[in-house]
Order: sequence, then structure tokens, then C-alpha cells
Amino acid sequence: MKTHQFFLLPLLFLTGFLAADSIGPDEKRLKKTKLAKIKKENNVLLLKKSNLDRALKETKYLLVEFYVSLSQASQNLSEEFAKAAGQLKKEAPRIQFGKIDATHQHDLRKEFNIREFPTVKFFVDGRREDPIDCKGVRQASAFITWVKRRTGPSTVLINSTAQAEAIINADDLAVIGFFKELHNDSVEVFCETARDVPEMPFGMTASKDVRADYGIQKNTLVVFKKGKPVHNEVLEGGRQNKLDLTRIIKTFTLDLVTEYNLQTSVKIFDVPVENHILLFTPTNSEAFSAIYENYTAAAAEFRGKIMFVLVDTNESRNGRVFEYFRVREVDVPAVRILNLTSNAKYKMPADEVTVENLKEFCQSYLNGKAKLHLPSEEIPEDWDKMPVKVLVGKNFNKIVFNKTMTVFVLFYAPWSSDCKKLLPVWDKLGEKYEGHKDIMIAKIDVTANDILTVGLDRYPFFRLFPAGQDYQEVAYAGDHTLEAFSEFLEEKGKRKAQAGEKDHSGGTREDLSQKETAITEKEEL
Repeated sequence: MKTHQFFLLPLLFLTGFLAADSIGPDEKRLKKTKLAKIKKENNVLLLKKSNLDRALKETKYLLVEFYVSLSQASQNLSEEFAKAAGQLKKEAPRIQFGKIDATHQHDLRKEFNIREFPTVKFFVDGRREDPIDCKGVRQASAFITWVKRRTGPSTVLINSTAQAEAIINADDLAVIGFFKELHNDSVEVFCETARDVPEMPFGMTASKDVRADYGIQKNTLVVFKKGKPVHNEVLEGGRQNKLDLTRIIKTFTLDLVTEYNLQTSVKIFDVPVENHILLFTPTNSEAFSAIYENYTAAAAEFRGKIMFVLVDTNESRNGRVFEYFRVREVDVPAVRILNLTSNAKYKMPADEVTVENLKEFCQSYLNGKAKLHLPSEEIPEDWDKMPVKVLVGKNFNKIVFNKTMTVFVLFYAPWSSDCKKLLPVWDKLGEKYEGHKDIMIAKIDVTANDILTVGLDRYPFFRLFPAGQDYQEVAYAGDHTLEAFSEFLEEKGKRKAQAGEKDHSGGTREDLSQKETAITEKEEL
């Protein structure tokens, strides 16, 4: 070591001591202020953008609810969330619960991809990236089970038949994994599945005696309902994954055929089955018993693949469901399949609700051979005779997607009071632009025509389809007045002209105005 390095060492120590002594009382108070505890409400941390990072650093396990204060669903979940937090306060202090009012926390909503409320995510070891989604959990007891299985063993190890019987009979539903040995891929998938299904107890065993008592020879998952086995799933050859098993198991939280109502609607969408078949029929009709028997008989074959739902057409509160599927009173009994991912709908081609027809319809859908159901009104003979042109499903794409004319469309529901008030204003807009060869004002009844090419919204809503080579869809979000509509169209016309000039000179087109929002993805109804 060189001589000058010996002189530097004392100088560094001295500098460090001086720096420590130079912290004044004001700075110490400031440091204490910064370390003040994050506020809690009913044992739940009140989090936001400014303190989330600190909460993550101070907490090994953090379960966070993202909510909006005006949502009834958020309020209901928050109550259960607080109950769970209170019960785990002393039992498991490492586990903390927090909540974020995401109404104005746009950065956090974007960062964590929050698309619906309430949403619950689980953070481990302060890691902000890739939190675990806690889906389908609504009750305090389920939150406790879910988080315990994420922080400890997810299943109970069974060593005797008596122990297995105790778990099976402890609740309405139970899941037992019977294995030849406990160190293989099937066991790992089973344990991962248990973490995501907190609604019921899970146990597993590798005991020869226990397997013999239940007549199990292969690695098998068995679902028990009220003490009796209702489903066996052989776990060999790596055929199943966690999602497959979760889907099958969760279907048993519902009946084979589930009637749609306010109480069951949340449970129906919590089960990760993306294919739903719906039977629309009055439950008080003379033919109901026979129809329901056939529907139930067909359902057993497709459990875990297609969820069977019954919709009572006599229940007025189901009106939104009838409207969404375009089912009218004259159509019932009617059967439809809905794919939740694509929102694609399929109509059973046969009129009679028999076991054979239902099975054939479901199998053709699963095989990709069922035909999409795209209902449309017939094209009126005078559809283009009035200032406001009348569009239907059959002529919609041909009219709005063209190279020479800009089409401004009102999507409306005839029964809506808001739409009824708006129609006279829309007629005046049509009259104003009737003489323009490159602009068309149009309307379409969205309750009678399915349009898959357009992102739907709550009606009345508006879309502008600019003329040009590349098809565009632009949402209008301005006031519902003649002046505002006209200003929007005029501004669009100016921008189109400017864009044309820039394109001609080799430049690029300008962005759309603030009142226009390019539709990038289809919104859910």
C-alpha cells in the first residue's frame, strides 16, 4: 500500500464522524415524520401512490384491494376484506392487508393493469413486479384460506383413512389427491391448484392403505360433495395443468345447471369456464320440467368445458340478459352459447330442446364448427330516402367502411328515454348535411342488430367512420347538441384536408382532435 493511502484513511473516518454530528434536530424530526406509520382503517392499510412502495418494503406479504368508492361491489368486498384482516392480525402478523381507492390513481391502475373493480393482488417480499392475482375470492374466510395457502402449506397431508374422512365430511366440498408418491409433477400441479381454490379443503396422501380403502390405483384427484365422490380426474402423463384442474373443481361450487339471478351472477363469472350455454325459458310453463330434465342430462357430459345456465324469461330483472342476446318472447325456449373471451354468440340451430340437440350443438361448438349468430333486421326499402340513413346488420359494413364517404353513426335503443330525446337532434343534423356528398349521417338500432366490428358502449353512443383506404373507427365524446355535432364534423373535415395536403407533400397525417378517441379494443357491455 502506498504512503498517501495511510493518510487518506483517517481523513475518511473523520469526515464520516463530522457528517454524523452535523445532522441537526430539525432534520432528525423530519426523519421521524417520514417514518410515521401508514394509516389504517379497520386493520387495513390506506395506500396510495406515495406510500405503496414503502408499504411493500416494510411488509413480507401484502394483499391489496384496488377499489372505487362508489361501487357497491367494492363496498361489499371491502367489508369482507376488513374482517379477514382483523382475524389475521394476531394469528399471522407477517400478512398485511391494504386497500387503494383507484378512482384517481391512474398511474397505479395502468402499472398493475387494473381493468375492473374490485381487483385484489398479492405482493410477496416487497416485489412490485408481477403480483399474484387473487381472483374469485369474496368472503373473509376464503381470503384467509387463500392467503394462508400462499404463505404456507396449501394442502393437508393425510396419513390415515380416518383423517381423510374427517376432511371429506368437514364441509360440503372437499378435494383429495391420491398419489403413489409425493414427489412428482402431478403433486406440484395439485398443490398449485389448491392455492387458487380457497373455497374448499384440500388434502393429499401417498398411503397405500388409504388408496386401497378408496379403491384408487393411479394418481387421481377426487372431488367429494357432501361426503360422496362426484368426480375423479386421473393425474398422469402431464395432461392437466393448474387451469384445467381449477376449472373442473370450481364448477362444483355451482349446481350442474345454475339459474341466473343477482345472487348467482358473481359466482357464475368467478368460475374460469369461458364457454357458457344459456337456456331462456319461463320456469312456470307446462313444458318446463321436460326441458329442464333434458338440459340437465346434457350438462353432465360437458362439465368443466361449458357452463350450463338457466335464464327465467318471466323474471323482469333479467331484461338486460334478454337484450344482450337479442332474445324475444316469441323465441323462447331459446338456447345460446356465449364465449366470454371473444363475446361471440352462437344459436342452437334446432328448435326443440332435446338431449340429442343440445349435445350436438355443444360438441359442434367445441369442435369449431358451430356458426356464429349475427342477427340483423332486414334492410328497409327506404333506408337511404331520409336525411338520416337507416343501417342494419346486413348493410352496416358495406356502408360505413368505404373509401369515398365519411359516415357518422348514432347507435341507439328505441326504448331508451335518452335516445328518444336525442333522435330529433340527430334528424336535424341529417338535414344539415343532406347536401354533402362526402358525409352521411346514419343511425342503427343496437338492440336488433349485432355488429362485431364495432366496440360497443352504453347507448346512445356515436362512432365516426372516416373515408379513406385504411378503415378507422373514431368515438365521439362531446355534447349531444346540434352545434357540438356540427363542430365535430367540421373540425374533422379540416383535419382531413390538412392531412391530405401533408400526405401529398410526403408528410404524415396529424392526430385526431381531442374529441376523437381511436378505438383500440372492444369494450365489454
